[in-house]
Amino acid sequence: MRSVIQFSLALGLVGGIFGYAPSVGAQAVSERPREDSATETEYLEGLEAYKKGDFKAAAQKFKQAAEQGSPLAQWVLGEMYALGQGVPQSDTLAAGWFRKAADQGDANGQALLGSLYDIGRGVPQDPTAAAIWYRKAADQGNSDGQTLLGTLYARGRGVPQDFAIAAAWYRKAAEQDNSEAQRNLGSLYYLGDGVPQDFVIAAAWYRKAAEQGNSGAEWMLGTLYEDARGVRQDYAVAANWYRRAADKGEAVAQRSLGLLYMSGRGVPRDLVQAHKWLNLGATGGDTKAAQTRDQIAGQMTASQIAEAQKLAREWRKKNE
Repeated sequence: MRSVIQFSLALGLVGGIFGYAPSVGAQAVSERPREDSATETEYLEGLEAYKKGDFKAAAQKFKQAAEQGSPLAQWVLGEMYALGQGVPQSDTLAAGWFRKAADQGDANGQALLGSLYDIGRGVPQDPTAAAIWYRKAADQGNSDGQTLLGTLYARGRGVPQDFAIAAAWYRKAAEQDNSEAQRNLGSLYYLGDGVPQDFVIAAAWYRKAAEQGNSGAEWMLGTLYEDARGVRQDYAVAANWYRRAADKGEAVAQRSLGLLYMSGRGVPRDLVQAHKWLNLGATGGDTKAAQTRDQIAGQMTASQIAEAQKLAREWRKKNE
């Protein structure tokens, strides 16, 4: 199971430098419901089934617990409806179960319901309603709700745009080790929005997120090392961070790594590897990667291009 943020990413809710949205499964794995023993047993049996990959059995157990009023089981079941795990996919039913949990004051349910209002799935799109539900979760200390509310302030959706308020909410979540909040706070320091521009502080927050495996932060930390912003210039270190993000499918990082191979900075100059990574970035939707790939193809032999394409296919087979 995931976190509120991973849930939203799985649904394709967000993108951009302040990209982010919810799922709360990671908390569910360790959280025990505070209900009667029968409800707790059903929930825990559902959790065991989920861990084994038996989503149908898990959904049945979660539904039994949810119908008895367990807010934890309610939003977990809502996630399963949203993603079509063990049950027919239904945004409407997902919203209904999130609302049941949210109405009981469950912060995860509130953040998840807010995310559906944010994008208009299962409920009418309503950024103002999203902000209300995110705030309810955020005020309880829920780091996903805090991050999502911060993103609304950064974008001016449902609330007046205010980068200083966005930074305050990101900081609350970042101090709870929320990697998306850490990345977004780093971006505010990088851009100087709502906080004084400071590449050193930006690098520190990007590093915290990157060390948790946040691919966007890995890429941004790589750019700081490449451009000598807030850290000492080191192309080899930049290549390492780009590769971590690239291996997770981050298209812009694939382009950045390809450019290093093209120039021979931090890695040996290798047009085959450059073409491979640029090709992967292009497939991932990065138009600049596609343009550069086509340019270097003119410097390569037919056999080199064929080898690069083969390596790209092998990477996709392994990683997708």
